[in-house]
Amino acid sequence: MSSLKIFYQDGQKVKLSRSLDILEKIQRKDIIWIDLVNVSEDIESRLEDFLKIYIQEDEEMEEIEISSRYMQTDDSIVANSNFLHTDFRIEPVSFIIKNNVLVSVRDSELKSFNETVKRIFVNSGNFPSGFHVLVDLLETRVEYDADMIEDTTEYITNLSKDINAASDSMDEDTLLQIKELQEKIMIIRQNIIDKQRVVSNILKCPFFPKELQPRLTMIIKDINSLFEYTRFGFDRLDYLQDTFLGLVNLQQNQIIKIFTVVSVIFLPPTLIASMYGMNFDIMPELHWRYGYLFAIALMIGFSAAVIGYFKWKKWI
Repeated sequence: MSSLKIFYQDGQKVKLSRSLDILEKIQRKDIIWIDLVNVSEDIESRLEDFLKIYIQEDEEMEEIEISSRYMQTDDSIVANSNFLHTDFRIEPVSFIIKNNVLVSVRDSELKSFNETVKRIFVNSGNFPSGFHVLVDLLETRVEYDADMIEDTTEYITNLSKDINAASDSMDEDTLLQIKELQEKIMIIRQNIIDKQRVVSNILKCPFFPKELQPRLTMIIKDINSLFEYTRFGFDRLDYLQDTFLGLVNLQQNQIIKIFTVVSVIFLPPTLIASMYGMNFDIMPELHWRYGYLFAIALMIGFSAAVIGYFKWKKWI
């Protein structure tokens, strides 16, 4: 879905336009934020000419190395970052800020962006420039990352309860759920590391408004606290995985134990049956009237003795 949003100041209010024609009616200094979602190359070209910037293509945003995702000139900042959807899909986002105007480029809608739009219209005075919008976008994204970690932690807790409740019926699905949660935690961790790099670089920018630096510092602190939560999540999942494998081993040992006991119980009857199955001419019980009953009683007696011995040893 294609979307173009141009936020600009009109007196004390911030207004929104979805057409590039507004650029001919307002002054450039009044523009705060231009949000591009999967727009055409023609729109990008017109904006590049108007703002004197370069808008990266999707392939460039995805292939750029982590260490090169932040670029800074004398009057502009270009920052590339990955944002997460609720289903953990990664959405590359490019931020370009020049002459107090923020340009964001992405391919699909994101909840964190929609939340910032709401905040702009609720309290327009808090967004006098694109720098303020960028900081708010980063703050909102970190808040959503915290929510995703909290939801994942709750899911881990529920999975732990399920494992404890069904300790005698472990299956492959449980191990796959643990693996899936580990991958989700890893994705979140990579995402917040990406934000940490961007914010740390912005803090070093000489022309970034000083008034916003405390908010950037607070974002760094929030990200550091999220690292602890992700580490805790990894530790819990490792514990769950060890618990799961331990329970599986116990189940397998129990099954092997049952097979072993059954095999040992039937060893004496098998021995007796094989002895009386020999084809010798002279066997004392061969023509004995009670020979068959004697053999059966002997088998039952030895089996009962084995069972009794196992119980005495508390093996069963």
